[in-house]
Amino acid sequence: MNTTNHIRNVAIIAHVDHGKTTLVDGLLKQSHTFRDNQAEMLQTAILDTGDLERERGITISAKTIAINHNGYKINIIDTPGHADFSGEVERTLNLADGCLLIVDAQEGPMPQTKFVLTRALHLGLKPVVVVNKIDKRDQRAQEVVAEIEHLFLDLAVSDDQLEFPVYYCIGRDGKSWDHLPTSAEIDAPADLSAIFDAIINDIPSPRVQPEGPFQMLVTSLTWDTYQGKYAVGRIQRGSLQAGQALAYIHRDGTVSNAKADKLFLAQGLDKIEVTQAIAGDIVWVTGIGAANIGGSLTAQDTPEALPVMEIEAPTLEIQIGPNTSPFAGREGKYTTSRQIGERLERELETNVGLRVQDRGTNFLVAGRGELHLSVLIETLRREGFELEVGRPQVVTKIDESGQTLEPVEELTIEVPEEHVGAVTSELGRRRAELKTMEPTTKATIRLIYKLPTRAMLGLRNILLTTTKGTAISASLLEGYEAKQPELSQLRNGVLISAETGAATTYALETVEERGTAFIGPQTKVYAGMIIGLNRRNDDMEINVTKEKKLTNVRASATDMKTQLTPFSQLTLEECLDFIENDELLEVTPANLRMRKRYLLEHERRRHRA
Repeated sequence: MNTTNHIRNVAIIAHVDHGKTTLVDGLLKQSHTFRDNQAEMLQTAILDTGDLERERGITISAKTIAINHNGYKINIIDTPGHADFSGEVERTLNLADGCLLIVDAQEGPMPQTKFVLTRALHLGLKPVVVVNKIDKRDQRAQEVVAEIEHLFLDLAVSDDQLEFPVYYCIGRDGKSWDHLPTSAEIDAPADLSAIFDAIINDIPSPRVQPEGPFQMLVTSLTWDTYQGKYAVGRIQRGSLQAGQALAYIHRDGTVSNAKADKLFLAQGLDKIEVTQAIAGDIVWVTGIGAANIGGSLTAQDTPEALPVMEIEAPTLEIQIGPNTSPFAGREGKYTTSRQIGERLERELETNVGLRVQDRGTNFLVAGRGELHLSVLIETLRREGFELEVGRPQVVTKIDESGQTLEPVEELTIEVPEEHVGAVTSELGRRRAELKTMEPTTKATIRLIYKLPTRAMLGLRNILLTTTKGTAISASLLEGYEAKQPELSQLRNGVLISAETGAATTYALETVEERGTAFIGPQTKVYAGMIIGLNRRNDDMEINVTKEKKLTNVRASATDMKTQLTPFSQLTLEECLDFIENDELLEVTPANLRMRKRYLLEHERRRHRA
């Protein structure tokens, strides 16, 4: 068995799309974790196992794997790079003693780089900087290193964190160096030895107590159909044997008896059953039915709790409830408030950044951002739930003087120079404050704004439209400030179906004349359903089920000559951004439908009055 000194627990942290998952792929393959003929040797993004992760190209859930190199066991913790999943980052960094900070050699430090590094330094993790993608045509590795040094000056909590080793790599090709390589060295065969050596030599062994009564903080929970619930954490003190009697200390301080039925350690992508684990090991324990994230497992005769993790408060909340549209119950498997509530309760056990309030038939669900909430809604949708979702709202705070505070974000946008005017105009409408504007080396302009979180709603899609898909944006929570007056409605009115039935090509011609259609021919609609965006600021009802009257002069085949413009099919995030306070989003496994909260015109008039 490995001793504590031969264990390395290292987190991989980075901004979205800076290559950390690709680098982990290379470490797995070059450590001979897989046989040469295994399918994983030909795969990319090996750790992004979920459908949503592969579709979106981002890491959503943190994962722990283990590789062996030169007699050392290396536990690698792959963390999300997006600030919306800060709960995942905060809890899993507790497992590590050091981190590899991956930074793109062209883009340099970005908002999420700052976010993940801040968390790592406050936990006292030893940082190792890896400048990735140095084969890019516009790479500027030396400038990026200087920018990283300035970032450390701003974020370091102790003087020893100002000195850090720097390595260079091409993660996609599995190559690394302890110096900036020449063109000849870049053409050398794949070799990540420099990164392996950095983990062993620069990352400290676990800061734990090998001797003494057992103690472990539960940082994660997982399930499978064979063993049930696993409590996951790093052993902080002592050792643990399979079958050992334990005490479990809940977050509120209450203590209950428990027993470690089976123990598992990571090996490659899998878990292997062991009879004993030592201090510093990241271990999966079964048999702890009461376990929740943040609780402590200890020796039964010395129940001493470890400090509970502090998770950043949610900034956005959304109303979720059962579908109440005329089409309710036709497409989903789970449709009742009770079923939705039970599913949200299960989600709370593992999604530590989430908060849920029961509002009778509806639930107020709070999370760290639009992406955090939309991933949850999409997950429920794919599991067969029918939902009704309201417009996201910011979560405010009340300070000691009774003043209402709202979250404020730092927004970074990179955009080609010809689109700067459109960007500044849109941000001006949202009362954003421009902090800096400077050119980059990529013939683009980098703008940094400060603006309320509520002004971010719907912004990303508008930026992509106005800049023809060229804008790159990322945001970071900056803090809380006094709440400002409400923003005026930032979009035009909507086109609303006046009748229930199937949309016809003939009637959709009228929709095209009035604005932008969200549906196509033969789409089933109901009265009050949103079918398009109006060119004017007011809402308008249109009968899209109307058919052309046939006479002995006109033939029904005439309709076949009508050419409609392809309709705009909005994604889940785009729908959440689009709807206003008097509107709802109907989410089913088969469809997304936007609708008015009150379906009939006289009801809408009464509630406007």
